[in-house]
Amino acid sequence: MIFVEMETVKLSEIVLKWFPDMMPFFRQNELNSMIVLRDGLNILEEDDALEIIQYSICEHQNQAYLH
Repeated sequence: MIFVEMETVKLSEIVLKWFPDMMPFFRQNELNSMIVLRDGLNILEEDDALEIIQYSICEHQNQAYLH
């Protein structure tokens, strides 16, 4: 039996761990987004973190209203 430990973290935790220089470029509501990690933050790899960040940016852009 394989035990999978899921963990819920804010996007800010992922950004701080892998790409702290990017923090000023995010809005607070983006950083507060809750992300569910199947195997937890400790084993999250840089490529996966970048993919999560990119997806989150796209999701927030989809929610924006165009004027």
